[in-house]
Amino acid sequence: MFKGYLDYEMFNEVILLFNDMIRENVSPNGYTFPMVLKSCLRLMALKEGEMVHSLVLKFGFKSNTYVGSTLIEMYASAGQSTLPEKYHLQYLTKIAKIAVNLAPKLPHVLLQEKFVSLLKSCKKARQVKAIQTQIITHALDPSNQYTIPTLLSKCFVINQVSYAHTVFDRIRSRNASVYNAMFKGYLDYEMFNEVILLFNDMIRENVSPNGYTFPMVLKSCLRLMALKEGEMVHSLVLKFGFKSNTYVGSTLIEMYASAGQVSCACRVFAEMVLRNVVTWTSMINGFVLNGDLFSARRLFDLAPERDVVLWNTMLLGYIEHVDMAEARKLFDVMPNKDLMSWNTMLNGYANNGDVERCEELFEEMQQRNIFSWNGLIGGYAHNGRFVEVLGTFKRMLNESDVQPTDATLVNVLSACARLGALDLGKWVHVYAESTGYKDNLYVCNGLIDLYAKCGMIESAINVFRNMGRKDLISWNTIINGLAVHGHGAYALKLFSEMKLEGEKPDAITFIGILCACSHMGLVDEGFQYFQSMVDEYSIAPQIVHYGCIVDLLGRAGLLEQAVDFVNKMPVKADAVIWTTLLGACRVHKNVEIAELALQKLIQIEPRNPSNYVMLGNIYRAAKIWKDVARLKVAERDTGSRKLPGCSSVEVEDGVVEFYSFDERHSSSEEIYDALRGLMNVLLSDGYVPDFVELGQGI
Repeated sequence: MFKGYLDYEMFNEVILLFNDMIRENVSPNGYTFPMVLKSCLRLMALKEGEMVHSLVLKFGFKSNTYVGSTLIEMYASAGQSTLPEKYHLQYLTKIAKIAVNLAPKLPHVLLQEKFVSLLKSCKKARQVKAIQTQIITHALDPSNQYTIPTLLSKCFVINQVSYAHTVFDRIRSRNASVYNAMFKGYLDYEMFNEVILLFNDMIRENVSPNGYTFPMVLKSCLRLMALKEGEMVHSLVLKFGFKSNTYVGSTLIEMYASAGQVSCACRVFAEMVLRNVVTWTSMINGFVLNGDLFSARRLFDLAPERDVVLWNTMLLGYIEHVDMAEARKLFDVMPNKDLMSWNTMLNGYANNGDVERCEELFEEMQQRNIFSWNGLIGGYAHNGRFVEVLGTFKRMLNESDVQPTDATLVNVLSACARLGALDLGKWVHVYAESTGYKDNLYVCNGLIDLYAKCGMIESAINVFRNMGRKDLISWNTIINGLAVHGHGAYALKLFSEMKLEGEKPDAITFIGILCACSHMGLVDEGFQYFQSMVDEYSIAPQIVHYGCIVDLLGRAGLLEQAVDFVNKMPVKADAVIWTTLLGACRVHKNVEIAELALQKLIQIEPRNPSNYVMLGNIYRAAKIWKDVARLKVAERDTGSRKLPGCSSVEVEDGVVEFYSFDERHSSSEEIYDALRGLMNVLLSDGYVPDFVELGQGI
């Protein structure tokens, strides 16, 4: 009956029938208990399982291997549950006692498997330590090659690196498996120096490395760019007979190629007796890394086997070297294209600025995942097509079941910030919080940028203050946002907080700081910050920083000092700096320096009519009408027209761009009728437009 109930997964019936069996004084045997215990296990009926355990002891089956193994399995499963930790430790103790009773009879390998299973289920350090105690005290030798490596690996998984060191140091007789567990843990924590140092200890102790050891050590040499140490490891590869090991050989090729030693990588490849598709891929990727696409393609054509990874490697090589024509040819003949292949090609078009082909390929795709959508959205974002970013994001939400990632949301928030689409940005903020991205660093940085660019400084500050973790971008975004919107004092206050928290400023930070000083008129303080870039942080000022100083002096009305600063700059002033100076001349009505700035701008941008417009406004304000007329002629002689400014507005969950006198919109007649109506209302209230101030004469 028990067997039949088990086969039909009628576990409750097994336990009920067992209770009847005991009440009727029928003695269970070595076949009864395992079936009843398995039913308790499947139901997670631990209380009933413990009662059955007491009957196991009563009826003398504590040393029965079949019964004991089932008990261990039941308690081990309890150890993987969400019970309080004290129960986990109780079950570990019970398992240890069962193991002690079974040790003389239970096969050694089976006992090891039980402890390995227990270790894999552990979530806390106390559990791991309790199991280690039982292993050493009751069951297995500390140098056991199965349980101890698992114990060490688990220590790294639960962030108990120092305890892993302690366990490792206490092992008297270490083998390659024990060392490999430590190497793997160090690699996961990017402790590459420790890998190399421990490998030296391994060799000194005459422990022979195996095929798993060398790749981990070589990867550490690669990450540290420690080519000399890598060559020494290579010599040991030859010494211990792993010259033809495909896994070791592929890692050697990767190391040499990444260090620019392609000839060494080729020699390793040529000396390998056995090569698999991974080896061929490593060598071809080595050529790609070093810009030798001809050799990469030649080897690709010779490869006896090509899997999708090898095809994608060659495809990506062409894309990274901006040879989209060859990439497309290869893509078109590629057999069994997978989604990764399509996404690689899609991102190739996007990153190389060919948005039209990116769109065409996206529409051809029969299957799309989040990387496909992100590729198209990212392509639009990187090429300044922010309206399409928002449109594609809405399409993704409406047409697919794909969920956005943080990369998606960051691109959308950036587009909202550039377009001033505040309402949609707020919706994305709510969406991000509801889908688990509330504390995501990248999303929070995007939100700060959005609110700052849209003038919602309080919202930007709230996001910043509520962030659990901040990086340099977080500080730079909020400081620059505050500075641009006239909150210079707060920007400087945050700069002080930034330094106190140990975050080192960079060149972008100082753009915000200098901008803050400029808006506040803090000339002396601005120069002090400018000098501290070099003296305290070893940051070489870039032309944008020099431009900030010119703006600082210009806003303060120190125009002659600004010209002197420009003349002494170690870099040649660009159009932005002279335009900044020209704008300051308009504010302070300095015609002489304005004419100097225009002459410099004519040399840099001879066909830019905007420069004439600005100086014309200065002449007009000074009522020098003769020069206004002269500039109008000079502007006409450039043969260029000033590009109209483009604005955007959110309308019905969308963003519409428009120019002055724009008639492209389908409802342009209704829009202009409404605009004329508003103008009539203003005029009726006594408003008189100042056409001179608006620069309508130019």
